[in-house]
This record gives sequence, structure tokens and C-alpha cells, in this order.
Amino acid sequence: MDQLIVISALGSDRPGIVQALSGAVLAEQGNILDSRMTVLGGEFAVLMLVSGSDTTLTRLEAALPPVAEQLDLTLTLRRTARAQAPAGARPYQVEVVAMDHPGIVHEIAQFFSSRGINISDLSTGTYAAPHTGTPMFSLHLTLSIPAEESMARLRDAFLEFCEERNLDATLQPRRN
Repeated sequence: MDQLIVISALGSDRPGIVQALSGAVLAEQGNILDSRMTVLGGEFAVLMLVSGSDTTLTRLEAALPPVAEQLDLTLTLRRTARAQAPAGARPYQVEVVAMDHPGIVHEIAQFFSSRGINISDLSTGTYAAPHTGTPMFSLHLTLSIPAEESMARLRDAFLEFCEERNLDATLQPRRN
């Protein structure tokens, strides 16, 4: 059975980082199952979930540090196991748009964590509103909602929470 390793890397943005890291994974017969790569400020951030035999992952653990050093990347490698969703958990997605201000992510994370709801994916961004240039904030969450949670009560509480904070939001089943 294939093993899993999470690879994270961070360094100054420039061409060739994705090619070098994916090439090193391929050279050791690793398979990239999932990844997130983005520019944040002037830094390029990489998160990859790679599968392979125990031998493949051992070779990756030896092969990637020199690649990272050559590219001046901060590298972390961590073996992991397949994620297990709680029995009966339902995947939902949340979209939020609002005028940008500090604390939005924290407040939304607190809302869900206080109810025992796991956030399995989160991405945010900022942009200028068309015509006005107002700084805007967008957030996308994927949640794993326990089966015993009442969706009607949760949706009502979340929308009230957002209304109090002037956040435009949706909470709906995740569709693959």
C-alpha cells in the first residue's frame, strides 16, 4: 500500500520552482495526489500531498533538501496517513464576501470550531471592488459537519452571525 508524505516549501517567487519540485517527485516515482501552490506577497508557497512506496518516500526525504537548498526554499517533509472523515459527516461549503477588515477569518473559524465543526479547506483573498476600488475580502471554506448537527439551525445561526458583521455569505452542500 502506498504511503503518504506532505511537502511544504516557501521561498522567493521565481520561475522554475514548480518544475524543480515536481521533477524531483517524479524522478523518485512519487505521485502528486493533491497540491496548493500560490504567490503570497513576494513568496511562493507550496503544499503537496505525495504518495509512493516507503522506499520512494525515503528517497524523496533525501532528494528534496538539496533541491530546496539550490532554490533557497524553506522545506518541511512530514509523513502522514489518509484522512478519515467522521462517520456520517456531511461536506458543506461556505462563501463569504465583505469589505476587508481584520478578524474575519478568526471570527468565522471561532463560529464553526465552537460547534465542533471541522474546517477541511480554507482559502481567502482580497481585491478592489469594481468602480469604487473599496478593499474587499473573499473567503471559501469546506466544512465537515457532524451528522447530528441540525442544518436548519446551523444555517440560521450562521446567517445571523454574518448579518451582525455585515458579511455576505452562503452555506450550502458541497457538490463535487
